[in-house]
Amino acid sequence: MTDTPTGMDHVKEQLLDAAMLHVPFDGWSEAAFRAAVADSGVELQLARAACPRGGVDLAVAYHRRGDDEMARRLNAVDLAEMRIRDKVALAIRYRIEAVDDKEVVRRGATLFALPQYASDGSRLVWGTADRIWMALGDSSDDVNWYTKRASLSAVYGATVLYWLGDETPGHQATWEFLDRRIENVMQFEKAKAQARKNWLLKPLLFGPNLIASQIRPPHARPRLRMPGSLTPRTE
Repeated sequence: MTDTPTGMDHVKEQLLDAAMLHVPFDGWSEAAFRAAVADSGVELQLARAACPRGGVDLAVAYHRRGDDEMARRLNAVDLAEMRIRDKVALAIRYRIEAVDDKEVVRRGATLFALPQYASDGSRLVWGTADRIWMALGDSSDDVNWYTKRASLSAVYGATVLYWLGDETPGHQATWEFLDRRIENVMQFEKAKAQARKNWLLKPLLFGPNLIASQIRPPHARPRLRMPGSLTPRTE
């Protein structure tokens, strides 16, 4: 095994497969990590190189594996004739259905609720939202890039928490909850659009819009900084 990124990813996948038997009982812990090392046959030094934080890094890898499976299923579906809300609902459903064991997710939610790992959890949820929008062909390069992902992160996070406690057949209550959350977002977006058209409300949006105009997604080309511009320097 070579110490290349591809090699490390393979090691991590081996450890993750082995950890699935232990996480429901031990959580994403050092105990689960060491049990996965023993079961997989991977040398401890190599395992530690792939996952310096042990079970935490395995939890991160597990979440991203679910994102990969969601993207794979979405890419196999013809989305051309679907409404955007239906595309989003399908993507979130695929992401949740990528999970084999609720207890594994519950253990992950507990881990990422801890203060020292909360930032990891936030980045993972944001990453899921980003993967969804990318799979749906989002090409926004302004403040919409952020608002879309922020809204979707909130919907996805709330739906996962609801799903963890859902015992209805086929998780039907979860999909109904998801539809309601998406409807709430759609109504909010309609309200914002109407406010932009209303000349009485435009002054109230000036401040937020001014701040938002300075935001650019990571892939966007930096704008030239003109004299007196509020755009921060990029050099």
